[in-house]
Amino acid sequence: MAARSRFNPDRGLTRRMVGTMFLIGLLYVVFVGVLIALLKGAWPLIVLVAGGMFVVQFWFSDKIAAYSMGAREVTPRQAPELHGAVDRLCALADMPKPRVAIADSDIPNAFATGRNQEKALICATTGLMRRLEPEELEGVLAHELSHVAHRDVAVMTIASFLGILAGTITRIAMWSGLMRGGGRNDSTGLLLLVIPLVSAVVYVISFLLTRLLSRYRELSADRAAALLTGRPSSLAAALTKISGQMSRIPTRDLRQAEPFNAFYFAPAFSSRQSLGRVLSSHPTLQQRLDQLGRISQQLGRP
Repeated sequence: MAARSRFNPDRGLTRRMVGTMFLIGLLYVVFVGVLIALLKGAWPLIVLVAGGMFVVQFWFSDKIAAYSMGAREVTPRQAPELHGAVDRLCALADMPKPRVAIADSDIPNAFATGRNQEKALICATTGLMRRLEPEELEGVLAHELSHVAHRDVAVMTIASFLGILAGTITRIAMWSGLMRGGGRNDSTGLLLLVIPLVSAVVYVISFLLTRLLSRYRELSADRAAALLTGRPSSLAAALTKISGQMSRIPTRDLRQAEPFNAFYFAPAFSSRQSLGRVLSSHPTLQQRLDQLGRISQQLGRP
């Protein structure tokens, strides 16, 4: 998946991405099939909405995500240090330079979006750039660029979107059932019970599949970034610093950022939110630091 760059390829990540997309795709084909079987008269609307939303999400997912997270594209004159770091890393990785953006947020974080390398965007928050040293910032940016090179950004965007699709189709199906049955007969009552149950099962399965992929892809990006830059200690320092700073961010700001955790370099929650860590899209800080420590030993850098 990373043949066009010098980022360390990860066949394990490739297998997981293919497997996750196959299983989620199969899951939603079954889901739509069940809805069509239950609501025979509404199948054209269900198919139209499902297909239309998927096409819109595929073509505009990067713009939607960037806008939602407050990204503002910047020129080399507006952000020379950030552009300089991205330029160096792209030259080192032999990959096309993505668009560069800044999000005006005190939460120290970064993310990448885009369905391919040509449409990719990499964004750092003002809080991240203010807190990190240049080598630490390059480590974080290399991590995000590896997501672009491995194309797992597009996979995660599509996989996450299917959960939204399930909820939308469920509401349309229930509305269609009520309109068709008048909301009074036994079949309508059964639909009101079965459809939300099926939707919930689909959402839970897709949630677990995307979480498993997300945790692995973060470890893969850490590994690829550390090997590309040759400075795993800088990435480890950035991880430690960012995780320590999260507890100082107001809880309200963390909650607003939480829906986008799957895209972020580090999850936006404080150490007090234990449930959030259990359901996190990222591996634990200790897992990430342990891996970087092993890479340091391999590279001969204590």
